[in-house]
Amino acid sequence: MDDLLVKINNFKTEIKDFVAQNSDDAEAFRIKYLGTKGLVKDVMGEMKNVAVDKKREFGQVMNEFKLFAEARYEELKAATSTATSAAIDEADLSLPADTLPLGSRHPISLVRNRIVAIFQRLGFAVAEGPEIEDDWHNFTALNLPANHPARDMQDTFYINQNPDWLLRTHTSSVQVREMQKGKLPIRIICPGRVYRNETISARAHCFFHQVEGLYIAENVSFADLKQTLYFFVQEMFGKEVKVRFRPSYFPFTEPSAEMDISCLICGGTGCNVCKHTGWVEILGCGMAHPNLLENCGIDSNKYTGFAFGMGVERITMLKYQIKDLRLFSENDVRFLKQFTSAV
Repeated sequence: MDDLLVKINNFKTEIKDFVAQNSDDAEAFRIKYLGTKGLVKDVMGEMKNVAVDKKREFGQVMNEFKLFAEARYEELKAATSTATSAAIDEADLSLPADTLPLGSRHPISLVRNRIVAIFQRLGFAVAEGPEIEDDWHNFTALNLPANHPARDMQDTFYINQNPDWLLRTHTSSVQVREMQKGKLPIRIICPGRVYRNETISARAHCFFHQVEGLYIAENVSFADLKQTLYFFVQEMFGKEVKVRFRPSYFPFTEPSAEMDISCLICGGTGCNVCKHTGWVEILGCGMAHPNLLENCGIDSNKYTGFAFGMGVERITMLKYQIKDLRLFSENDVRFLKQFTSAV
């Protein structure tokens, strides 16, 4: 037991001579001597080796040792706290702060905000909805019943099945929710993030951003749709950009079309983005299918409408002539710094 007393006395000497220059030193003292794996706890564990008739005596010695270490810690903590306060009092608070580096909005955010601003000038309001959707809002209400082959066009991330809950594959689900409110006419755009189980490449990603639009009222025609989209393209890319419409198929619009613009990256000469055609598809569109209107409680004999949807990444790639979609999600500061002046 004499060895234990010698150890305790040596530790007391160490504790007494410990010098703390700042609060970090005081914290280091606490961890070394009073922490859960500290020396005080280690010494207290020696009680199991003390003879039964000596346990009471050594218990008092060890308890005094613990109190001694705790008192020394409080002294060090108080001393370093006072020194810190004094340093703060002596600081010249009139000195200018360190300059912070200038950040920027993400290019996706810049283009999304630009798209929203253009359509707001045409009277479109912004509508948003949940990213986790049920089957009805994401598929069935949009004229895609359970066995419809068009469901195979979108590889879906399912969260739960029977009943089906999934990560939305488009923001069309927001349009359904707005139509179900029954407040007509409707003139909305629906920006947001969507998810599809796709192989990541220069042209595709498992998540991306969309802006979809919907206009429902009496006597809405395809001519209204075309003029709306012509205005958008000219405002976004300039009046010199060429535009073409191609017939297409979407289950929730009839007739349907895809809209292309001349490739801004290669100037129409051909590149990997435009697949060497000189044209880039930027959105799909069409007249709202009567089944879609009826599914949402809207009289298709009285009301007509048009819808469109575009990927924000595709618009951003063309706007800033970026050739690889993966750059948007890699958080490479060298890439993002280029857009500081674009805020």
